[in-house]
Amino acid sequence: MKTNKVVLIGTGFVGSSYAFALLNQNLVHELVMIDMNVEKAMGDAMDLNHGLAFSSPMKIRAGAYSDCRDADLVVITAGANQKPGETRLDLIDKNVRIFKTIVDSVMESGFDGIFLVATNPVDLLSYATWTFSGLPKERVIGSGTILDTARLRYLLGEYFHLDTRNIHAYIMGEHGDTEFPVWSHATIGASALGDLVDLTDPQVQSDLQDLFENVRDAAYHIIEKKGATYYGIAMGLARLTKAILNDENSILTISSLLDGEYGQHGLYTGVPSIINRQGIRKVVELPLDETEQKQFKRSIDTLKHAMSTGFPSDL
Repeated sequence: MKTNKVVLIGTGFVGSSYAFALLNQNLVHELVMIDMNVEKAMGDAMDLNHGLAFSSPMKIRAGAYSDCRDADLVVITAGANQKPGETRLDLIDKNVRIFKTIVDSVMESGFDGIFLVATNPVDLLSYATWTFSGLPKERVIGSGTILDTARLRYLLGEYFHLDTRNIHAYIMGEHGDTEFPVWSHATIGASALGDLVDLTDPQVQSDLQDLFENVRDAAYHIIEKKGATYYGIAMGLARLTKAILNDENSILTISSLLDGEYGQHGLYTGVPSIINRQGIRKVVELPLDETEQKQFKRSIDTLKHAMSTGFPSDL
């Protein structure tokens, strides 16, 4: 039987929450955890192993970069965290430098699997990982707007008093302040959003704008209240892990490298994409309305500016 092996780099709040989600969902056969704080990684492995009696068989241990050699998936959650008052883009320089060391170390092991990047700014660090690794673009995936999309679905479910799982809607663009909702393709159950509410009604527009702003600014609110966000993104990473290892061909909003899609080239951003065992099978091109096209361009321009001015020139 094929053994699904995941190597997790970074056992902070996000990494340890992701590891806990893997244990609870029985998604992998082997999990190796790497952290600069070796004692922390060892302690997490011990703690997780003590839960195996309540789960399914799984090998969990602390390890080193050499363990990446035969991994199916390397998940990176390591890096400097967003502090109160900081945007995700404020983290570019220090996290790109950290990633150069991490990715070089992973590739030196002989790794030939898929990278999954969660560290912010995730779009730019996904691009950095692709550049540093030399892997095909379909095998470097960023968590993108998967969490923002989940937040949107949750709040729309609250608004319409429906199960979140029956809401289908997307947040696209930068995982950050210039992301935007794709209202033109939102469906509530089997109905288009515009069939349920009058999208030209000022009150509806105000409600939807408030809802979106709560999605966009959710991380700031959570960081202010508890210092960091980690449960939601950990669940998103577990969902991506499941889609990859189970060869699902599921559509999820991830950070993908655009190579002509949406008229853009050479950068990662959050777009609906088909995910399977090979990584990104295809970027799904949604026909955006005029407003959404403008919002997408603004988000892309922001990322391009950050790439041109924020990346360390000595790497």
